[in-house]
Amino acid sequence: MKPIRKAVFPVAGLGTRFLPATKAMPKEMLPVIDKPLIQYAVEEALAAGITELIFVTGRHKRAIEDHFDRMPELEAELESKGKQALLEAIRTILPPHVHCIYTRQAQPLGLGHAVLCAEPIVGNEPFAVLLADDLLDADTSVTRQLVNAAHQHDGSVLAIQTIDPADSRKYGMIAGTAVDARNTRVERIIEKPEPRDAPSNQAVVGRYILEPEIFDHLRRTQAGVGREIQLTDAIAELLKQRRVMAHRYDGVRYDCGSKEGFFQATLALGGKYHGLTPA
Repeated sequence: MKPIRKAVFPVAGLGTRFLPATKAMPKEMLPVIDKPLIQYAVEEALAAGITELIFVTGRHKRAIEDHFDRMPELEAELESKGKQALLEAIRTILPPHVHCIYTRQAQPLGLGHAVLCAEPIVGNEPFAVLLADDLLDADTSVTRQLVNAAHQHDGSVLAIQTIDPADSRKYGMIAGTAVDARNTRVERIIEKPEPRDAPSNQAVVGRYILEPEIFDHLRRTQAGVGREIQLTDAIAELLKQRRVMAHRYDGVRYDCGSKEGFFQATLALGGKYHGLTPA
C-alpha cells in the first residue's frame, strides 16, 4: 500500500442535537476543556503521519477554517504581554509542513456523499476518514493504529468496538473471520440494522483507512438508510473485490455527538490531562 498522507474530515453536519449552541457555531468547534472537537481529531491524524487535511464543509463552517489559520493580531498581543505559553499553543495548532484544503458538500446527502466530495483532492491514494464526533483517547493515535494495520494487511481498515447488541441501530455492524487478536477480515457489513438482524456485536466507529477504489463504489451507491448515501453500503461492495479489515483499536471512545458522551469526555479529559475534578 502507498503511504497514507491524506485525511478527510466530513464536517458539513448541522449538529442539531446541540442546539441552540450550534445555531451559529459548528458542532466540531464545541470545546472539550480547551480544544474544539475538530482539533482532537486533527491531532490524532497528525500523530499518524498525515500531512494533508481535507475538510468537507457546509454553510456556516467558516470558524473551522479560521481556527486552523494564523491570527497575527492575536499572536502580537500575546507576545507583547509575555504570554508565551498561550502564544506557543496557538502557533503550534498545525505544524508548518501540514496543509489544509477545504471543499463544500453542497447538499446533505450523507457520509458517503461527503467522502465522495473529497475525491478530486484525494486522487488515486489511500486515505483516512475521521469523524470528529468520535473523540478517541489513546496512547497511540487510533488513526496510527489503523495505518499500521492497513500496511500490514494491504487493504482498507475500519475501527471497531464491541457494543450492546440493543444499540446496533446506531452503527454500521460487521461480521467476519478473525486473523489475530485485533484484526478481522470483514465479510459482511450492514448499516444500522435492527438488533435481530445485526451480524455480530462488532460496530464500526468513526475512523477508516480506505483505498481509492471506494470512490467507484460511492458513485454507484444509491440512497440507503435515512435516505442518505451511506459509506457502509459502498464498503459492502468494496469488500467483494478488495480486502477490508476491521481493527479493534486500543483506546477509549467518547461519543461527542451526544450530550452524554460530550459530558463524559469533558470530565475524563479534564481529570486526565488538566487535573480538574468536579467540586
